[in-house]
Amino acid sequence: MNTTHSKYKCIIFDCDGVLVDSEAIGNQVLVDLANELGANIDLNYAYQHFKGGSLGGCMKQIETLISSELPNDFEERYRKRSFENFRQYIQPIEGITEIIKNLKIPFCVASSGPISKIRLNLEFTGLLPYFEDRIFSCYTLQKWKPDPAIFLWAASSMGFDPKDCVVIEDSLTGVKAAKAGGFDVFGYAAQDYTNELKGKADLVFEDMKELSYLL
Repeated sequence: MNTTHSKYKCIIFDCDGVLVDSEAIGNQVLVDLANELGANIDLNYAYQHFKGGSLGGCMKQIETLISSELPNDFEERYRKRSFENFRQYIQPIEGITEIIKNLKIPFCVASSGPISKIRLNLEFTGLLPYFEDRIFSCYTLQKWKPDPAIFLWAASSMGFDPKDCVVIEDSLTGVKAAKAGGFDVFGYAAQDYTNELKGKADLVFEDMKELSYLL
């Protein structure tokens, strides 16, 4: 396995659900806010329809569910409530800190979230020192996955071609973005309850501790 994948010179990590265990927290806040407006959805719905997407896309989806426009302060309320919950409850993905500490090749993070959110979540989980100056946000480009722009920008900024990089993703949207950019992509499937990554990612794994062997 090691000989097959030793071609990689750079690793591009997604943030939510790959570095930090934020998916359940962020999605639950979205579910709660949507249900306060009458959406009547649960966390499973959020995992299927919101995971890996932009907040704007999730908000459009909620508008469809409630058949009306969201209040103007919806995003502000989401950011405030999720920030409070992240600060209290967020943890690094089990095993990721050891992986990061022992990596011998360059790595970075490329996420759909705003820079401020990425930095805070990495800070809350003790991972920020490892990613300082190597944080790439879709908000900077105003282009969101499944558009590959974020990964292409991250790779070129790190000084590598897509073929030399591997992307670590946990959402189908992210996997599609990486493949569209010409990257190999490993799907982290610990929370992939519907097996949607199988057959789409180049390789699927469920325990983050496996990653060092896969690389």
